[in-house]
Amino acid sequence: MAVLSHSNLSLISMIFLSGSLVMLWFIILSGVTSTSPLRQTFFLRADTNGITGAKPISQWTYFYICGPDNTDCGSAHPALPLGSAWGSNPRNAPEELVGNYGDNTTSFTYWYMWRFGWVFFLLALFFEVVTFFAGFLACCSRLGSAISGLIALTALLFYSVAVSLMTATFVKTRNAFVSAGRPAELGTYAFGFAWGGWAALFISAILFCISRHARKQQGTSASAPRWRRRKSVRSTRSYDGRRVKDEYS
Repeated sequence: MAVLSHSNLSLISMIFLSGSLVMLWFIILSGVTSTSPLRQTFFLRADTNGITGAKPISQWTYFYICGPDNTDCGSAHPALPLGSAWGSNPRNAPEELVGNYGDNTTSFTYWYMWRFGWVFFLLALFFEVVTFFAGFLACCSRLGSAISGLIALTALLFYSVAVSLMTATFVKTRNAFVSAGRPAELGTYAFGFAWGGWAALFISAILFCISRHARKQQGTSASAPRWRRRKSVRSTRSYDGRRVKDEYS
């Protein structure tokens, strides 16, 4: 059975890493343009009709609060408060979501959950990009594989926190809207990209770590047949010597 060398494993790792980066960019750029798949990418869609200062239908994306199909988006803001979909001290909004944060639009829990989740997505993106460039070194040496694996594991840590906070924030937000009698649904594209990107990064990190030892293991397995052949040659010569000695005795 053929054993993949560390360069081949590193190349496969970079393919998975590239897939993770593409899906992460889809999440971050959602709402920027109305082209597919970005127009279908949102974390949550909810009925906000009748809430002070809100659109009839609101969709939460990474930088924007948009209408259906990510149109009619507001201005872009980093770590946008969850309550930016409505005005200050809104009427008819789910009480669980409203509080003193974000200009009296967002409660303490949702303010910090999404702000930390937002930041951890950026940290994951940064370390994934660094891993991608370090991956070229991994194709050349086992030391490069070790460095790439370490950075990839760091990116995986930040990504894990990000998707966990994202899931908790928007699942709880959807439940709050449903409890208030308002239809709400999670964005399948955004959640699919987020968790698919996490899975691709996980596989990439594991393969980088495995590739660190791939060449050494291959070399060990290749040396075994030569040792057996040398042992066989010595045994044959010993047998021939005893046979000649017996004939002359």
